[in-house]
Amino acid sequence: MSGFPVLTLLTVLPLAGAAVALIAGKHARGVAIITTGVSLALAIYVWTQLPANGAIGLVERAAWAPSLGIEYHLGVDGLGALMVVLSAIVTLMSVDAAHRVHHQPGLYFGLVLVLESGLFGSFTALNFFHWFLFWELSLIPAFFLIKLWGGARRGPAATQFFVYTMAGSVALLVAFLAVFLSTGSMDFDRLTFLASTGELERLVTAHLGPVMLWLAIGVLAGFAVKVPMIPFHTWLPAAYAEAPSPVTMLLTGAMSKMGVYGLLRIAIPLFGPQIAQIRTPLLVLAVATVVMGAWAAAAQKDLKRVFAYLSVNHLGYCLLGIFALAVPAVGAGAQASQAAALNGVILQMFNHGITAAALFWFVAILQQRTGGHRGIDDFGGLRKPAPVLAGLMGIALFSSLGLPGLNGFVGEFLIFRGVFPLAWVSATVSLLGLLVTAAVILTVIQKVFNGPVPEHCVGFPDLHHGEKLALAPVIGLMLLVGLLPQLIVDSVNPTVVNLLAHWRF
Repeated sequence: MSGFPVLTLLTVLPLAGAAVALIAGKHARGVAIITTGVSLALAIYVWTQLPANGAIGLVERAAWAPSLGIEYHLGVDGLGALMVVLSAIVTLMSVDAAHRVHHQPGLYFGLVLVLESGLFGSFTALNFFHWFLFWELSLIPAFFLIKLWGGARRGPAATQFFVYTMAGSVALLVAFLAVFLSTGSMDFDRLTFLASTGELERLVTAHLGPVMLWLAIGVLAGFAVKVPMIPFHTWLPAAYAEAPSPVTMLLTGAMSKMGVYGLLRIAIPLFGPQIAQIRTPLLVLAVATVVMGAWAAAAQKDLKRVFAYLSVNHLGYCLLGIFALAVPAVGAGAQASQAAALNGVILQMFNHGITAAALFWFVAILQQRTGGHRGIDDFGGLRKPAPVLAGLMGIALFSSLGLPGLNGFVGEFLIFRGVFPLAWVSATVSLLGLLVTAAVILTVIQKVFNGPVPEHCVGFPDLHHGEKLALAPVIGLMLLVGLLPQLIVDSVNPTVVNLLAHWRF
């Protein structure tokens, strides 16, 4: 271990905050705000310390159980650091939105902070054993947050969420045990090097026979559940709808990114040739996730379910970009397309996390002011009594729509810029998702903010100063990234170039 262990501190800090929150009683939210605020400052510091060449930086390494291939190995590149920053922002947003938790607030905010620690650990660990601990750690608090503070059907929703995610975890564990038995290593860097030379496939085949494709499918299934990719998505609508809106912010804003991150950090680097073999069916599933997610959103009447299916749709673009680039790049044009697609995927992960969390925050505000109403037909004309709410939520909705000038546009544009030369049929069909998403978003705007004001919304209060102050940085970030995407892309692109140089298809 060299230098100050900032990544370890970043991971441990929320756990310490959770311990304090458990005994802080009614002051637990204040403890959580301070902890998440300091965590965000540390995450931004990590972002500023990235190596200019896109390599892994801030490395912490120490022997743990060498005979078992287990090592304490942390580090971040542009991909990991951006996800750490996203997790810190979304967790702070979630805590800020949860100002009406009166039932066991110490336990609630303690679980939120444990979940944040799991997120940080998942995005910084570079050894499978260490990474898997945090992957599972994030599952447990999420289950209890849904189970204990969710809606009327929180029990089945929490159970379905747990069973699906655990099944994916088992698939991941079995695949990596096979890799470990063949190589004696669980280190991501070491395994990526072996895969880039073809040695990983040779070793696995020599020890276990021709099972690499099946191992790849197991790993893909584990991450597909987390994203989620159709048809592994059926847990999501119930979990997002029944979870308290601040918890839904965490599920969609940060936890769903763990699946996409896993594809980029583990699946593609280790199983690139096998993923290339099944590229066509994977592209079909990605396109289905984009298009069917949008159509499913159009059929919903519950705002939380609308935004839940829109999350499936938006993360489908990430899957489209990842699977499209899983082909050997011949020529500078193909390499540029791969780089554009991968830059777009990483930027889309960040942008979707911010925008989706903000939308569920607005749903929480609507529910608080109307006694729990969240049906798309329960509102109308809110721009008259609440013009500030209508304006800020409108910006978030237009960001989700992909309006140029807002953050939601940039990632999708880069994905389609990269995918069209690599898989033009998939890209063309996926454009249907953009059209349906636009129709869904415009319908929400029309039904919530225009028309006559229903009786239960008469006297609907606009945002107070504290809410404006809390939401202003989030809306400002949407505008900033939309107008100046190079603030992120310039730091991420070296990592993209470095990743593509070490991937083998």
